[in-house]
Amino acid sequence: MIYLLSSTILFISAIVIIYWLHNQGWLLYSTPYVDAPEKGPYVSIIVPARNEERNIERCIEACLSQDYPDFEVIVLEDRSSDTTSIILSKLQASNTNLTVLTGTELPAGWAGKPHALHQASLHAKGDWLLLIDADTFLSPNALSASLANAKRLGADLYTVMTEQILGTFWEKVIMPLVMTALSVGFSPKKVNDPKTKNAIANGQFILIKRKVYDAIGGHKKIRNRIVEAKAISENVKRNGYRLIVADGSGIASTRMYTSLPQMWEGWTKNIYLGLADQPGLLLLGVFGAFLAVIAALFLPLWPMLGFFWVRQGGGWKAYIIISESVLVWGLILYFRAKIATQMRISAWYAFTTPLGAGVFAAMMFTSAWKVLSGQGVTWKERRYDPRHIR
Repeated sequence: MIYLLSSTILFISAIVIIYWLHNQGWLLYSTPYVDAPEKGPYVSIIVPARNEERNIERCIEACLSQDYPDFEVIVLEDRSSDTTSIILSKLQASNTNLTVLTGTELPAGWAGKPHALHQASLHAKGDWLLLIDADTFLSPNALSASLANAKRLGADLYTVMTEQILGTFWEKVIMPLVMTALSVGFSPKKVNDPKTKNAIANGQFILIKRKVYDAIGGHKKIRNRIVEAKAISENVKRNGYRLIVADGSGIASTRMYTSLPQMWEGWTKNIYLGLADQPGLLLLGVFGAFLAVIAALFLPLWPMLGFFWVRQGGGWKAYIIISESVLVWGLILYFRAKIATQMRISAWYAFTTPLGAGVFAAMMFTSAWKVLSGQGVTWKERRYDPRHIR
């Protein structure tokens, strides 16, 4: 009887947790297509670029192809060791609307991306700043649509969740789980509520009023923050300005990583540091990692244990255990297939959930260990000491 009781407790808990994980609030606002205005506030599109030879040409060409009438594009070439600077020189030679700046050596106490964005912002002339990553590709209407929606919603900082381009097996296995975890940790409904302290921004696409950016101290104020997008969103909300996170489907897409090693480096950098200064979220992250371990190790065994007990004469109790495990699996596959389809990958990737959950849990624990043990984190060939950078 103890086996049946344990299985039933696990069954009820699993149903509650699965529903909770997948109903934490989807993006409330879309970014609809709009006709380009004849004139509008001047916008500076700023792109930090360090070792981005794979993406930079496509990114900048998309920026320069905006249908919005009044904008400039500024790229901060951040001392790359690959061919990024060569590619940018060629692009600048044929585009008068493009300014390429060469970054200075990283000062002590600064993280790389805040320093790059700070340098670029000093040269920006726009009334609004659009900060995007070099692995993000704008649609021609992105600037017109996002600026119109930001004005409509009264946003001082308008950020979107871009479409994720998933090409390799590991991207399709891990990234859908990461996006679900983000929606749990940072509910869009709470982020968009000015009465809450919840704040997050997607560093792949941040549109912010220049006067607000200056008022909160810009990136100089958060110079030592590796997860700088979250830090700047917190400053915006803390100072009483309006933060909006919206759906960026159709206006921007991102190819974050193309291999498991890249994902490992990127997410072990972001996960712990993004939660370390918020104990509640850190505990939630640890709980999530624990759930991921259970999903990775036990869920595949649950129905097998039931079938094994049937063969040992478990009778109706064993069949109940099998039924409970199959129902849980069915619910997991339904939600994961739904998310896979939304992310434009095959619904069959739902069956890789235990594998992805195991890798995600390993990322969580590795990220925490690197910081707590004093090893620091590495990003773009730079190592950051957690005693000075967070």
